Formats: sequence, C-alpha cells, structure tokens
Amino acid sequence: MLFSEVIGHAATKQHLAEMVEQNRLSHALLFLAKEGSGGLPLALAFAQYVVSLPPDAPVVEDLFGGMTALAPAPTFIHPNDIATQPGYQRANLLLHPDLHFTYPVITKKTGEKPISNDYIEDWRTFLQTYPYGNAYDWLQSIGAENKQGNITAEECNQINRQLSLKSFESKYKVLLLWMPEYLGKEGNKLLKLIEEPPPNTIFILVAENEELILPTILSRCQLVRVPALEDSDIVNALVERSGATVELAKQISAICEGNYRDALHLLQHADEDWHSLLREWLNAMLKSGPAAQVKFIEEVSRLGREKQKQFLRYFNHLLEQSIRIRVLGEEKIKQGDTEKDFAKRLNKIASVSQQEAIIEELDKAAYYIERNAHAKMLFHALTIKLYHIIQNKTLILNN
Repeated sequence: MLFSEVIGHAATKQHLAEMVEQNRLSHALLFLAKEGSGGLPLALAFAQYVVSLPPDAPVVEDLFGGMTALAPAPTFIHPNDIATQPGYQRANLLLHPDLHFTYPVITKKTGEKPISNDYIEDWRTFLQTYPYGNAYDWLQSIGAENKQGNITAEECNQINRQLSLKSFESKYKVLLLWMPEYLGKEGNKLLKLIEEPPPNTIFILVAENEELILPTILSRCQLVRVPALEDSDIVNALVERSGATVELAKQISAICEGNYRDALHLLQHADEDWHSLLREWLNAMLKSGPAAQVKFIEEVSRLGREKQKQFLRYFNHLLEQSIRIRVLGEEKIKQGDTEKDFAKRLNKIASVSQQEAIIEELDKAAYYIERNAHAKMLFHALTIKLYHIIQNKTLILNN
C-alpha cells in the first residue's frame, strides 16, 4: 500500500516521509488513531515503505586503511515512489521476510497457545479487503463470535525470537503490532526489546485507546497522532472508491464524524429509511402508546446489529444538528430540508440538556449493541428512558 492509497492525512504523511529523509526514524513509533480514521492503513503503508528501502552499500577497507563504500549512498526515495524498489512487491503482498505482524487472536481449542502467524492468511485477506475495520471486525472474521481476542505471552516470546535474527534482505526489520491494548501484562516481556532493540529494528504500534496501553510501553515509543478524517476526504473516497453520488457522500460524511468504517456501513445501508423509522419511534414513545411501542421494538429488533447501530447514529446526528440550529441558526446548517425540518421539530420537544441526555443514552445503547445486548430488552429500556428524559424527569435517570 502506497501513501497515495491511504485516505487523507497529508500532513502526517509528510511528517513520516521527513523522518526518513532526515534520518530521524525512531526505533519505536506508536500510531494513535481513533476507529475508522486510518491508523492501520497508514501504519501499514509506512511499514511497507520502510522495509522496501534499499540497504546501505557495504563498506570495505582500502589499501591505505581507510573505509570505502562499494557504491554511492542511496538517494532519498519518497514513499509514493517506493513501488519501483525490488522488495516492495513482496511487502505489498505481505510476504516480505523482514516485515512481521502481531495482532489479537483467539484460542480455538483448550490448551492451545495461539500466535499471530497461525492466522496470517486471514490477516492478509483482512488487510486487503477491510483495512479500515476495527478489532471487532477482525475477530469476527476469524470466527471469534463471543470469544475475547488476546495477544498472548507465547506471541511475545515469538516476537523476541523473530527480531533477534538478522534481516534477510532489507536494511530494516519491521514489526507492526496492531492493538497493543490487547497485550495486558504480557507486554512486559517486550520492554527490553523495545528499549534496546537490535540494530535497524523498527517497532510500529497502532492503537485506538491510549489509556489501555501499558505505561511502560507508552513511554518507550514516539507518538504519532493520527487525526480523524476530514469530511472532504471521506466524500472523495466514497465517490471515487465506492461510486457514491456526491450528494449522498456529503450526507454520509456529515454523520460519520471522520470515521471511514462507519461511512462504508452508512453507504451500505443508504437505502434504509431511518427518517420514517425514527418518526415512528418518537410517535410511539410520546403519542401512540404501548401497543405502538411493542410494534416498533419488534421491527427494530429484526434489523440486525449493524443496522441498529446505524439507526441510533442517525438519531444522534439529528440531535446534534438540532443543537447546532439553536446555537448557530438554521441558515448555517447545510443539511437537506427534510433533515433540517426534523431537527427543528426535535428542538420543540426537548431542551439542550434533554438532548444531551438522549445522546448519552443512545451512545450507551450503541455500545451495548456492539457487545451483543438483547435487542428487544435494550430498545424497550431505551424507549422508557427517552420518554422520561423528554418528560423532564432526567433527575430520576441520573440518580
């Protein structure tokens, strides 16, 4: 993967290229990026770039005791031009002998000690088809279901063995470790290696939550903060890569908040009429009564987990637009007339504090859906909570 194939992040790409050009490449980098913002594809492109750089020319002693290089020092190669190098094709196929990967895995049989390499074919497929996916997507792709992923002690031992060897053909040995949040205390096995690695060994860690990383690992890494994607970058990517219309791409980019993973899911479900479903829910909640609420709960529980999350995200988006209308005025809001009218109606039934309380409950519900909550029970409880919030009984809920 070339830098040019990674969506957005022009400034971060430039910073990484300058680190190599100016010979300031740290032996341990931590890419910190929120879900869907492209931390993994950016780190992957950088790892493939570094491992494809030509090795330094060998140096020999001349007749008079001096040291002479057998060839001139290689000139700087920009990341977008690295595809011309002999090792890049193997790196791009994830087959380069000096490029190693670590990621969360699961135990399929009791007593097993799984390591990342046991799932390398699945990993190659995942990176080629879904590079903006999250840990949940990866674990489901290897059949985890309700099992927890883990980076095991055996994997840490394997890393120590792999990186103690000399590189095969590249100037650098590179380890890309995805989701160090899954290391736990086992990560202490890597501390000495990260702090004092063998020559020309590069650690590239990719994480989403800084607070879940061992402080002893965090302190040994140079931090590379990867910001959320710009709306314009997401619009261009949806139009050019997925064939979305510009109008639809702009609507999705306004909702997904810089998360390209969510943008792809929203595009996949773009034909869903979330507007009508939300109107049905609010009417059942505030006007029609229990029978209509049961009907809605039955309907939404059949949608499936991803669609349920997208529906809640759409409601959240409209609530945020409602608050913006209050603060900025409706002329500053770029949404379509239908959404803008709905957002204005939401302002009539709930104050800002009530809307904020609803947003908090919707975020909690999406979190529980992600973790296999029972859909009927969740939406039944959520309906009751939102009814009480709108009826100005937030104190009862908060306490």
